[in-house]
Amino acid sequence: MKELIIATRKSQLALWQSEFIADFLEKTHHIKVRLEGFKTKGDVILDTPLAKIGGKGLFTKELEESMLRGEAHLAVHSLKDVPSFFPKGLKLAAISKREQSNDAMLSQNYENLQALPKGAKIGTTSLRRKMQLLTLRSDLNIISLRGNVNSRIEKLKKGEFDAIILAQAGIKRLGLDKAVNFLYTFSKDELIPAAAQGALGIESLDKKEILDLLECLQDKNAYIETKIERDFIKTLEGGCQVPIGINAELKDDFIFVRAVLGLPDGSEFIKEKSKIKKNEFEDYGEKLAKIFIEKGAKDLLKRAEKMI
Repeated sequence: MKELIIATRKSQLALWQSEFIADFLEKTHHIKVRLEGFKTKGDVILDTPLAKIGGKGLFTKELEESMLRGEAHLAVHSLKDVPSFFPKGLKLAAISKREQSNDAMLSQNYENLQALPKGAKIGTTSLRRKMQLLTLRSDLNIISLRGNVNSRIEKLKKGEFDAIILAQAGIKRLGLDKAVNFLYTFSKDELIPAAAQGALGIESLDKKEILDLLECLQDKNAYIETKIERDFIKTLEGGCQVPIGINAELKDDFIFVRAVLGLPDGSEFIKEKSKIKKNEFEDYGEKLAKIFIEKGAKDLLKRAEKMI
């Protein structure tokens, strides 16, 4: 192939991600890679929480349709935004090396969570973050915050929020760690990240010539970690419409897994932390989900959906 076309959202972070992958592919294969920008429904509807308008697929559907129409060969997603199932003709071709997966708190006036005043206004659209924040500080006022990373930071600077919560990966990729006065990185015991947070998922047409070109992007460690996380979500049939967090962290020959799910207000939750051998990763996400189901996860998720 002489040219690859990447379908991308037009947000600064999406463009950074697509340009990063394009540059790698050009250097590796010495071919031209071009970006084609699209607006997704998730970029247009900013006044409603994602959980109420359809969840993660809102950021991928238009890009998938562009590939199926023959307008692009691949799309680069934040893997946490990618649903478990793919339309016929498309495939998850690769998962690139993972960036730091933690969540972070940004604030102009407060250096960490404990420094926030009682009733502080916290901006996040994530039910997972809301649930866990309220288990740490039940007095916080969690307010839905949509929009791209820069617009969220702008609202913080204008004083609309005392703090906002973002993925550390996006902050690092855009070099925004000095954009505000204080940045506090949560430990994974404080806030368990979303499944596949920090990883890029490369979705493409299910064609051998394209898949062969994208094989160089696959990172084995990222694949192992995110397989556990995505299998857990898939088995529970959950997504960003319900409060679920799971993170698998590979260290040498062991994988440390943290998982949580519960009600959006943090009043009830199930939480587990485990350590497994690296060679046990293949079916562990499904096994862990079944342990959660035995502890009442399905009922808890149904109740969470009603609360939403």
